[in-house]
Amino acid sequence: MTGRRLTSFLAHVTTAAAGASLLTGCGVLPGATGGSREPVTVMTWAPDGTRATNMPGMPAMAKAYGRWINESGGIDGHELRVLTCNEENTSAGAAACARRAVKEGAVAVVGSYSRHAHAFLAPLEAAGIPYIGGYGVTEDEFTSPLSYPVNGGQASLLAGNGIQLAESCRKVSLVRPDNAAGDKLPDLLNSGLRKSRHGSAIDIPAAEDSTEYTRQAGRARSRAGNDKGCVTAVLGERTQTFFDSFRRLPENAKDGVGDEGVRISSVLGSVAQPVIDRTGGPHSPFEGAYVTGWYPEENDPSWAPMRKVIKEQAFVDNRVDPADAGVQTTWIAYTVLKQVVESLDTDTVDAHALSMALDRGVEIDTGGLTPPLRWRHEDLLGATGFPRIVNQQVTFQVVRQGRLVAQKPGFVDVGQTVLTAP
Repeated sequence: MTGRRLTSFLAHVTTAAAGASLLTGCGVLPGATGGSREPVTVMTWAPDGTRATNMPGMPAMAKAYGRWINESGGIDGHELRVLTCNEENTSAGAAACARRAVKEGAVAVVGSYSRHAHAFLAPLEAAGIPYIGGYGVTEDEFTSPLSYPVNGGQASLLAGNGIQLAESCRKVSLVRPDNAAGDKLPDLLNSGLRKSRHGSAIDIPAAEDSTEYTRQAGRARSRAGNDKGCVTAVLGERTQTFFDSFRRLPENAKDGVGDEGVRISSVLGSVAQPVIDRTGGPHSPFEGAYVTGWYPEENDPSWAPMRKVIKEQAFVDNRVDPADAGVQTTWIAYTVLKQVVESLDTDTVDAHALSMALDRGVEIDTGGLTPPLRWRHEDLLGATGFPRIVNQQVTFQVVRQGRLVAQKPGFVDVGQTVLTAP
């Protein structure tokens, strides 16, 4: 071989080797199918370290999901970049997280919690960024055209709780936040009670941030009565404070709480397995309580894939509790993201492409954790105040020996009940 040919040959080999190095070391994830697919950047936010409701497990679950999916080759060959943000339970914090999502090129906000939808939705809508799988804590999540909820929010829980209690309770007292959002809860609960021709609940407003609820607990118990009376409380993190006050009432020492006395109840988010564990397990104030949830009980086989990911990627992270409704919602939201991105099968994924695919009816299979999810116009429930509900099913659970277990198998459809609420 001549000197010129040898030089040309060596240059060709060096270039090929460099290209191969880029493909294996920088441009492609392990298991990926090609080298030209751009990363997909998303954000998950939730409050952490605040005096109100905290959801640290949601961003932690998002990070664990990102590590797991990237070790498997990403989503359809795209590296998943997960940004997280503490929205601090304030309007300013929520708006700051949304602006950061826009600035850093997020194509979606996924599996997040915030009570300040009016603050974060405006920046997202201006940038065309879809909000996939919010926790369902605000009405705005069920009205914004760029919001794609995976559950039926508080509306479905309260309507379902009414149906659940109507089967066992002669009278029902509802303890709820004394604010604008709380003012709407009695109508939703009563829509469920009325389905079984039950009378309306006794409405007892209470401060959302109180440190004790003895007066409200006494009123709720006396109005419900001892003859198949039920007390349901929907106060977020303060629900456990309320039921601690309720358990300490002198009349409960004589008549009991739970199966033997006045029945207590709540909904997912106000009561969940981690709360029951923290407050005494089988000796907690929630023993015997009825709970309405969005998803199957924590031991349902449908959660096995999520549990596997948590075990592999977040085993020592005590923020990621598989029984936590926030963690579960984040898992389902990322399941939606994965299937939508795969449906696009493109080298570059942007926010517009995601929202268009969702609007045109890509169907999501969550493995039995929800019914199949689609967000076409004809799939929306169209309820007043909650038009974008597409998952109108709930589960009925009960606390037995310190564990939330199914009261009855399967889902209960509350769509028509929500539609009848004033």
